[in-house]
Amino acid sequence: MNIGLVLSGGGARGIAHIGAIKALEEHHIYPSYIAGTSAGAIVGGLYAGGCSWQQILDFFKTTQLFTFTNYAMSKPGFLDTEKFYEQFSTYLPIDDYSALKTPLVVTATNLLDGTLKVFDSGILIKTILASAAVPGVFAPVEIEGGYYADGGILNNFPVDLIKHKCDKVIGVYVNPFQKIKKDSLKHVYNIMERSYHIMMSNETSLKFKECDLLIRPSRMKEFSTFSLKNIDAIFNLGYESALAAIEKDKEKAEKSLDTINLEAINGFTITN
Repeated sequence: MNIGLVLSGGGARGIAHIGAIKALEEHHIYPSYIAGTSAGAIVGGLYAGGCSWQQILDFFKTTQLFTFTNYAMSKPGFLDTEKFYEQFSTYLPIDDYSALKTPLVVTATNLLDGTLKVFDSGILIKTILASAAVPGVFAPVEIEGGYYADGGILNNFPVDLIKHKCDKVIGVYVNPFQKIKKDSLKHVYNIMERSYHIMMSNETSLKFKECDLLIRPSRMKEFSTFSLKNIDAIFNLGYESALAAIEKDKEKAEKSLDTINLEAINGFTITN
C-alpha cells in the first residue's frame, strides 16, 4: 500500500510534525511519498533524507531558525535564508532529490510571476529553504531565475500533489484558526500572523476531506509561529494528537467491519 504523508506549513508549530511521525512509526506506518510546505518542507525533507525523528528534533533544537545572527544584509528580509545552508547540509550531505530515501515534493511561491512552483528533482536544500522563506521574515531564495518565498502563500497543505499516487493519505495540519479577541492583536507580528492564517484557512480546509487520516494537534494557538521556546511541548502535542487520531481511525475501521459482518449474518439464509 502506498501511503502519502502531507505536512503543512506553520513555522515553529511545524515541530508537531515530528511528534506525529514518531506516533506513526510506533504503529508501523511509514510513508511512500511525502509532500511538505514551509515548516512541513523542512521536516519532510529531513525525514525523506533518512533522518530519524530524534535527529529532526535535534535539528530544530540546535539550529536557531529565528535568531538575528543570520541577519540579512542588502536582502528583502530580516533573516538571510541561505545562511542556513550549512546546517541543512550536515543532515542532508547529498544535496539532491535523487539521494532521498522517500520521494519528496515541496512547494514554493515565485514572487516574480505569482505562480506556485513544485520542486521534486535537482538541488534539494535551496528548494527547502525557499519553501520555508516566510515573507517579511526570511529573504526570498533565487533558484534558476525565479525568486521564491513560502510555498504556503499558494499551497499550504499540498495533498493534491501526491494524492493520485497513494492508496491512503495522512495529513498533519498544525495551523490553528479560531475566532480571537482584539487584545490578541497588539503587535505588528500578531497582525501579520493572523492575516497569514486567514489567507490560508479558506483554501486549506477544503483539502481536509481528501485525507484518509487527518491529524490536527490541539492548542496550537498557544504557540507563536516564530518562537522556539516550547519545542518539547509542541512536539508532545503532535505526538499525542497523532496517537489519538490513529486510535480513532482504528475504532472507526473496527466499527465498519462489525457492521459489514452483521449485515452479512443478517443476509445469510439457510436453504434445504
